[in-house]
Amino acid sequence: MLIGIKPCISADLLSVLYRMGHGDEIVLADAFFTGDALNARVVRADGIKIADLLDGILRLINLDTYDKAPVVMMQPTQGDSIDLSVERRYREAIDRHWPGTPPIARMERFAFYERTRKAFAVVMTGETAPYGNIILKKGVPPITVE
Repeated sequence: MLIGIKPCISADLLSVLYRMGHGDEIVLADAFFTGDALNARVVRADGIKIADLLDGILRLINLDTYDKAPVVMMQPTQGDSIDLSVERRYREAIDRHWPGTPPIARMERFAFYERTRKAFAVVMTGETAPYGNIILKKGVPPITVE
Protein backbone atom coordinates (compact mmCIF):
# COMPACT_ATOMS: atom_id res chain seq x y z
CA MET A 1 0.00 0.00 0.00
CA LEU A 2 1.32 3.43 -0.89
CA ILE A 3 0.74 6.36 1.45
CA GLY A 4 -1.51 9.15 0.13
CA ILE A 5 -3.14 7.09 -2.62
CA LYS A 6 -6.83 6.39 -2.13
CA PRO A 7 -7.71 2.66 -2.09
CA CYS A 8 -10.03 3.16 -5.09
CA ILE A 9 -6.95 3.81 -7.26
CA SER A 10 -5.89 0.35 -8.45
CA ALA A 11 -2.38 -0.54 -9.55
CA ASP A 12 -3.60 -0.61 -13.17
CA LEU A 13 -5.12 2.86 -12.90
CA LEU A 14 -2.02 4.20 -11.15
CA SER A 15 0.09 2.86 -14.02
CA VAL A 16 -2.16 4.55 -16.60
CA LEU A 17 -2.01 7.89 -14.77
CA TYR A 18 1.79 7.61 -14.55
CA ARG A 19 2.15 6.87 -18.29
CA MET A 20 -0.16 9.70 -19.42
CA GLY A 21 1.57 12.77 -20.78
CA HIS A 22 0.40 16.36 -20.62
CA GLY A 23 -2.51 16.85 -22.98
CA ASP A 24 -3.54 13.19 -22.78
CA GLU A 25 -7.14 12.52 -21.79
CA ILE A 26 -8.73 9.91 -19.59
CA VAL A 27 -12.43 9.03 -19.68
CA LEU A 28 -14.18 8.07 -16.47
CA ALA A 29 -17.14 6.14 -17.80
CA ASP A 30 -20.34 4.95 -16.21
CA ALA A 31 -21.14 1.25 -15.85
CA PHE A 32 -23.15 1.20 -19.10
CA PHE A 33 -20.61 2.97 -21.34
CA THR A 34 -19.22 1.19 -24.42
CA GLY A 35 -15.60 1.60 -23.30
CA ASP A 36 -14.20 -1.58 -24.83
CA ALA A 37 -15.77 -0.79 -28.20
CA LEU A 38 -14.32 2.72 -28.26
CA ASN A 39 -10.81 2.40 -26.82
CA ALA A 40 -8.17 -0.33 -26.63
CA ARG A 41 -6.91 0.71 -23.17
CA VAL A 42 -9.63 0.03 -20.60
CA VAL A 43 -9.15 -0.10 -16.84
CA ARG A 44 -11.82 -1.63 -14.60
CA ALA A 45 -13.01 0.19 -11.48
CA ASP A 46 -16.24 -1.74 -11.00
CA GLY A 47 -18.39 -0.65 -8.07
CA ILE A 48 -16.58 2.67 -7.63
CA LYS A 49 -18.42 5.95 -8.18
CA ILE A 50 -16.82 8.56 -10.41
CA ALA A 51 -16.80 11.29 -7.74
CA ASP A 52 -14.66 9.03 -5.52
CA LEU A 53 -12.30 8.29 -8.41
CA LEU A 54 -12.03 11.99 -9.21
CA ASP A 55 -10.98 12.68 -5.64
CA GLY A 56 -8.31 9.98 -5.88
CA ILE A 57 -7.08 10.87 -9.36
CA LEU A 58 -6.94 14.65 -8.91
CA ARG A 59 -4.59 14.35 -5.93
CA LEU A 60 -2.16 12.59 -8.31
CA ILE A 61 -2.40 14.62 -11.53
CA ASN A 62 -3.28 18.17 -12.44
CA LEU A 63 -5.67 19.39 -15.12
CA ASP A 64 -4.53 21.20 -18.27
CA THR A 65 -4.41 24.92 -17.49
CA TYR A 66 -3.83 25.77 -21.17
CA ASP A 67 -7.18 24.32 -22.24
CA LYS A 68 -10.38 26.35 -21.82
CA ALA A 69 -12.27 23.13 -21.05
CA PRO A 70 -10.00 20.50 -19.43
CA VAL A 71 -13.08 18.74 -18.01
CA VAL A 72 -15.96 17.66 -20.26
CA MET A 73 -19.17 15.74 -19.65
CA MET A 74 -21.69 14.32 -22.07
CA GLN A 75 -24.59 16.59 -23.02
CA PRO A 76 -28.00 14.96 -22.65
CA THR A 77 -29.82 13.94 -25.79
CA GLN A 78 -32.85 16.07 -26.61
CA GLY A 79 -35.75 15.01 -24.40
CA ASP A 80 -33.51 13.49 -21.71
CA SER A 81 -32.93 15.11 -18.35
CA ILE A 82 -29.89 15.03 -16.10
CA ASP A 83 -29.37 14.95 -12.37
CA LEU A 84 -27.48 18.19 -11.65
CA SER A 85 -26.25 16.80 -8.32
CA VAL A 86 -23.91 14.50 -10.30
CA GLU A 87 -22.04 17.47 -11.78
CA ARG A 88 -22.02 19.16 -8.35
CA ARG A 89 -20.36 16.10 -6.78
CA TYR A 90 -17.75 16.04 -9.56
CA ARG A 91 -17.15 19.77 -9.18
CA GLU A 92 -16.61 19.39 -5.43
CA ALA A 93 -13.80 16.91 -6.09
CA ILE A 94 -12.30 19.14 -8.80
CA ASP A 95 -12.44 22.25 -6.60
CA ARG A 96 -10.91 20.39 -3.65
CA HIS A 97 -7.73 19.77 -5.67
CA TRP A 98 -7.72 22.29 -8.56
CA PRO A 99 -10.04 25.17 -7.58
CA GLY A 100 -9.15 27.41 -10.55
CA THR A 101 -10.45 24.90 -13.09
CA PRO A 102 -12.93 26.38 -15.62
CA PRO A 103 -16.56 25.22 -15.53
CA ILE A 104 -17.28 21.70 -16.76
CA ALA A 105 -18.07 21.81 -20.48
CA ARG A 106 -20.72 19.64 -22.15
CA MET A 107 -20.30 17.75 -25.41
CA GLU A 108 -22.81 16.07 -27.73
CA ARG A 109 -23.02 12.30 -27.24
CA PHE A 110 -21.47 11.15 -30.53
CA ALA A 111 -18.72 13.78 -30.34
CA PHE A 112 -18.00 12.45 -26.83
CA TYR A 113 -17.68 8.93 -28.28
CA GLU A 114 -15.24 10.18 -30.94
CA ARG A 115 -13.15 11.92 -28.30
CA THR A 116 -13.15 8.70 -26.28
CA ARG A 117 -11.59 6.89 -29.26
CA LYS A 118 -8.63 9.30 -29.06
CA ALA A 119 -8.33 9.26 -25.27
CA PHE A 120 -5.32 7.68 -23.59
CA ALA A 121 -7.56 5.36 -21.59
CA VAL A 122 -11.10 4.64 -20.41
CA VAL A 123 -11.90 3.75 -16.82
CA MET A 124 -15.08 1.67 -16.51
CA THR A 125 -16.66 2.51 -13.16
CA GLY A 126 -19.68 1.53 -11.11
CA GLU A 127 -21.34 4.90 -11.75
CA THR A 128 -25.03 4.50 -12.61
CA ALA A 129 -26.11 8.13 -13.00
CA PRO A 130 -27.28 8.90 -16.54
CA TYR A 131 -24.84 11.13 -18.40
CA GLY A 132 -22.27 10.65 -15.64
CA ASN A 133 -19.33 10.16 -18.03
CA ILE A 134 -16.49 12.66 -17.78
CA ILE A 135 -13.23 13.37 -19.63
CA LEU A 136 -10.17 14.83 -17.88
CA LYS A 137 -7.26 16.40 -19.77
CA LYS A 138 -3.96 16.01 -17.93
CA GLY A 139 -1.84 19.12 -17.57
CA VAL A 140 1.81 19.95 -17.21
CA PRO A 141 2.84 19.39 -13.57
CA PRO A 142 3.42 22.58 -11.61
CA ILE A 143 7.07 23.62 -11.58
CA THR A 144 8.78 23.19 -8.25
CA VAL A 145 12.18 24.59 -7.41
CA GLU A 146 14.38 22.39 -5.25
